[in-house]
Amino acid sequence: MKPAEAAEFYRRLAARTPNPETELDYVNDYTLLVAVVLSAQATDASVNLATRDLFTRITTPEQMVALGEDRLREAIKTIGLFNTKAKNVIALSKALIERHGGRVPADRDALQALPGVGRKTANVVMNCAFGAETFAVDTHVFRVSNRTGLAPGKNVDEVERALDRVTPPPYCRDAHHLLILHGRYVCKARVPECWRCVVADLCRYRPKTPPPGSQPPARALRPGRKRT
Repeated sequence: MKPAEAAEFYRRLAARTPNPETELDYVNDYTLLVAVVLSAQATDASVNLATRDLFTRITTPEQMVALGEDRLREAIKTIGLFNTKAKNVIALSKALIERHGGRVPADRDALQALPGVGRKTANVVMNCAFGAETFAVDTHVFRVSNRTGLAPGKNVDEVERALDRVTPPPYCRDAHHLLILHGRYVCKARVPECWRCVVADLCRYRPKTPPPGSQPPARALRPGRKRT
């Protein structure tokens, strides 16, 4: 997508959602980190249900370690991969205590060195907790970037680099949230709702999805072909 088109693309998304934020519930930097780790291959809604009670009692790495892996596993058992995630949360909590005095570091490399924390998770935490202009490429961002032609790439690393190149400075801080929300509620995976998309005319996706209930135009018959 050309620079002018990309700027207009973001302008429209930002006009529709002026103050985009993560839909994960959290109370501080530490619970944000935990929530993002738990959200891998799970919906934000399912994570929020599991952490609603947990985060009223556990808000620090020390409290999480004291809770223990077994009780954490029980608290998050409704989330996919809960066994592995419980193990990682306890391990990263111990690492935060040992390496960072119990605080979440404002450094992407340090975050990625924690158990269970990949680049996407680190980017989300850097963006949401510390205001960094990072692009966390999840399934929604990857789909929207490729489908619309905004920042196409064969893998998440290519899309992240493309977004970094094409995103105008005024939107770098919020781009991650704008694209996620657009993918979650409009540019959906199975059937994109093109008829109510604010950037439909800028989007490379073809054919555009018509409104529900509308009839597609009849196909022209080939010469000499008869209807039966």
